Amino acid sequence: MEHMIVIKIGGSSGINLDYVCADIAALVRDGKQLVVMHGAGKEADALGERLGYPAKHVTSPQGFTSRYTDRTTLEIFAMAARGKINTFLVERLQKLGVNAIGLSGVDGRLLEGTRKDAIRIVENGRQRILRDDYTGRVEKVNADLLRALIERGYVPVIAPLAISYQGDAINIDGDRAAAMIAGALGATQLVILTNVPGLLRHFPDESSLIARLDKNRLEASLDFAEGRMKKKVLGASEALGLGVKQVIFADGRIEQPIQRALEGKGTVIE
Repeated sequence: MEHMIVIKIGGSSGINLDYVCADIAALVRDGKQLVVMHGAGKEADALGERLGYPAKHVTSPQGFTSRYTDRTTLEIFAMAARGKINTFLVERLQKLGVNAIGLSGVDGRLLEGTRKDAIRIVENGRQRILRDDYTGRVEKVNADLLRALIERGYVPVIAPLAISYQGDAINIDGDRAAAMIAGALGATQLVILTNVPGLLRHFPDESSLIARLDKNRLEASLDFAEGRMKKKVLGASEALGLGVKQVIFADGRIEQPIQRALEGKGTVIE
């Protein structure tokens, strides 16, 4: 497909959805082909609190944090991700004249992967195994489904859930899923919108922004990337490995965040 851009909207607070959606609408009017993936972290946490079932975040031996997802947590996550965020992102885009269509990775087996039914975590300095977990990692993308929708003029908006080969819904990391989608569609660019200006050498000092990063230096940046950014760096590395030309970590709090990212504002990795 010609110039295809995959946009990942972060699930943490601070991202300005009015700016992001207005920018998506402008790019669509300009004839760009877009696929949008969104996160759900903050919304799922808030919903869990309200339902009296707060989220539990765990840390892997490698230092990556993730949401421990038992069946109840999965249900709450699906309510927030596919129910609330996805529906109302599509509503916002439709108001702006974008023919958005909401999907999760469960629909049409859009995103498939292996369910990790047991995960190794570190708690109080000791390793232990957690079972009954509904998390996994995207390994296959139904790119034909996305292409069919895009060719008919729809803009897919994807919630961060996938389906296991056995047919279980699973919670996935949105950044790494967006990387897989970008690779499967042969996207030119993957833009990851966050609530910081990009990759910061000294988090949270925004003046320590790294403007350009060679892909060979990516692994080294895992050492100083703060918690949530580690997964994004991993996603960027995976996207480049799949042939995506450019990955940009960009500020989702500013006006025209995507266009400014495409102009090189943020951290550009190629």
